[in-house]
Amino acid sequence: MIFSGIVPALADPILGLTAAWRQDSRPAKLNLGVGVFMDDAGRTPVLESVKRAERLLLDAETTKTYLPIAGTPAFADAVSALVFGPAFPAGRAAVLQTPGGTGALAAAAHLLAALRPDAAVYLPDPTWGNHKAIFAAAGLPVAPYPYLDPATRTVALDALCNALDRLPADAVVLLHACCHNPTGAEIPPDGWASIAAIAARRGWLPLVDFAYQGFGEGIAPDRAGLLALLSAVPEALVCSSFSKNMALYSERVGALSLVAADPDDAQAALTHARRVARTLWSNPPRHGAAIAETILSDDALRTLWLSEVDAMRTRIAGNRALIAEGLSSRLPDRDFSFLAAQRGMFSYLGLSTAQVARLHNEYAIYMVAGGRINVAGLPTARTDYLCDALAAIYRDTPAG
Repeated sequence: MIFSGIVPALADPILGLTAAWRQDSRPAKLNLGVGVFMDDAGRTPVLESVKRAERLLLDAETTKTYLPIAGTPAFADAVSALVFGPAFPAGRAAVLQTPGGTGALAAAAHLLAALRPDAAVYLPDPTWGNHKAIFAAAGLPVAPYPYLDPATRTVALDALCNALDRLPADAVVLLHACCHNPTGAEIPPDGWASIAAIAARRGWLPLVDFAYQGFGEGIAPDRAGLLALLSAVPEALVCSSFSKNMALYSERVGALSLVAADPDDAQAALTHARRVARTLWSNPPRHGAAIAETILSDDALRTLWLSEVDAMRTRIAGNRALIAEGLSSRLPDRDFSFLAAQRGMFSYLGLSTAQVARLHNEYAIYMVAGGRINVAGLPTARTDYLCDALAAIYRDTPAG
């Protein structure tokens, strides 16, 4: 017997927040935990471009048979064009369709375990809470490298580069292409140039998490750091997702791109990635990938989608600015410029465990440990409530 008397597992520290929030009966409750885009009414909408693509698919679809293990060639072409842009050398990236960005990371982890089993994966400190578990589940050792300066809430670039410049050639380094989760702190262009030079010199393998393309500065600007890196190194793994920028959360649409110096090497790597996928999920889901493929291959739908991405990004940036302004007006002796400088869905307040608990207990405000908040989950009418609560917390904590 393996289940008799078993102790329940702990709830996921992020997804468990929503379950706790739903059970909270306080009318002022505010959920800023789980990273999903919400409109001002608190809904996660189905994009109009997605609805139109689904109508086209409903009329044209003739089968529900399995997809190829790697997904369709048309999906791979669409992903490559979006992630790498039109000027990227043809054939240098081979694409494996995956169940969401998490599936891409899992496939990358198991691929690394097969091809480079002794490699350690280095993660930014802090990083998305699931990163460590994904690589550890594949049997890979993980270790941190410095990322955030806690005093300024910006990237600790010197410490980051010094750490990466000491890593061995068989190391794997995870980097967020844009919209760093959980901090929102962005590596500047000169930082990407430095990281690219270090990667080329030291020979370690970049593994780039690109889950939020379009939510930083735009679809093309958000790939600039990635392209700077790929111009300097022969190989990389890139994990991308349509969960955020197409709001296809429940459809689980992602991709693992295997970048090599030579197209033949990329295709050979894909054969190994297919073996990994066969053991993890066998064949990828069809519907969400067909939506993404349809949108990206239709000029009118693509134009509509790009406008919707712009609207989501504008809402996120607007909310961040409102929070920064609200806190600055309440606490003029403190510097909240880091909030306005952050990008993507998340802002990182750098709160202690006790401060996060107080926000929950006294104000029914739910957020991830460390004070990561989903700024896209804030109704603008609740900005004053959030800023009042945060100001009360900050007033009881010495500045600096």
